[in-house]
Amino acid sequence: MIYSDIALSAVFVAVVLDLFLLKSRMMTRGIFWLTYFLILPFQLLTNWWLTSNKIVMYSDTEIIGQRLAGAPIEDLLFGFSMILLTISAWEFFKRRLNEL
Repeated sequence: MIYSDIALSAVFVAVVLDLFLLKSRMMTRGIFWLTYFLILPFQLLTNWWLTSNKIVMYSDTEIIGQRLAGAPIEDLLFGFSMILLTISAWEFFKRRLNEL
C-alpha cells in the first residue's frame, strides 16, 4: 500500500466515523471548516520545515508526485483526516460526558 492509498483510506475512515459512527457530523458545520482553514497554514508550514530539513523524506515512487510546501499533496488528506477525527472524537466524548 502506498502513501496515497493510506491517505485516502484515512479520509474515508474519518468521514465514516464522523458522520455515521460517532455522529458528531462536524463536516456539516461551518465552525469545523473555519477551524480547518485556520489550522491548514500551520500544517503547510510544518510540512515545509520537516521536508526542507530532511527530517521527513518521501519516496517519489510512493506518492502521486505533486508537492505543496515540500510535502506530497497526500499530506493534506492525511492532515484533514487527523483534524476531523480529533474534533469529531472530542465532540462525541463531550456529548457522552454531558449525558452522565
